[in-house]
Amino acid sequence: MSETMTENTEPTVAQLENEGDVAADYLEELLDIADIDGDLNLDVRQGRAYVSVEAEGDALALLSAPDTVQALQELTRLAVQSKTGSFSRLILDIAGSRDTRRRQLETLVDAAAAKLDEGSSQASLPSMSSYERKLVHDIAAERGLVSESYGEGADRHTVLRRR
Repeated sequence: MSETMTENTEPTVAQLENEGDVAADYLEELLDIADIDGDLNLDVRQGRAYVSVEAEGDALALLSAPDTVQALQELTRLAVQSKTGSFSRLILDIAGSRDTRRRQLETLVDAAAAKLDEGSSQASLPSMSSYERKLVHDIAAERGLVSESYGEGADRHTVLRRR
């Protein structure tokens, strides 16, 4: 049985675990080149390979900035795609950057909700990645808001409304 998949089929757990292994190999090499110590953890969550990099102290401080994590995630996805021949939707977390970003997005949604409470009919959020938009949709639902994404490519953003 082939370990590759197409963009339109859901990957198996074995395929996602393979993605995680390929990503971990790539990231280990990258960390070695940069002379940065880090421990990698692999998981499969919600139909995606999830790779987290942790380290003691602030060894990963420069790599955990949101734009840097996003760039490293894209490079890692390309490395996985190159090795497996399959599209990858893996998620990379560096030093808890995903939890930090979720808290930032919660603050953003709360500020938008305050605008709605003040009488606005809708509140537009800035453009963000598909993963971040998914988080915004989840947070909005938790807060009883309706959310929809609009735009294409790098301009895709989320608009929030009251039910």
